[in-house]
Amino acid sequence: MSDRIWKRDEIDSPCTKVCVIEPKSRLCTGCLRSIDEIGSWSSMTPEVRRAIMDELPGRRGQLTQRRGGRAGRLR
Repeated sequence: MSDRIWKRDEIDSPCTKVCVIEPKSRLCTGCLRSIDEIGSWSSMTPEVRRAIMDELPGRRGQLTQRRGGRAGRLR
């Protein structure tokens, strides 16, 4: 993916290029947006984007805690 799309004169994207949707919350583990928000980000108004950006810090608690991946399963 090219970085030039994020250099436009618009509100910044919260994308961290870690695009993994957590199944239970349906949030991206990188940017904390929902799959619907990610898909419609480019067509949202700056006001709607700003409102979502303000909500993102509070979403961290909605993600399921990882159990340690393979190492956790082997324990």
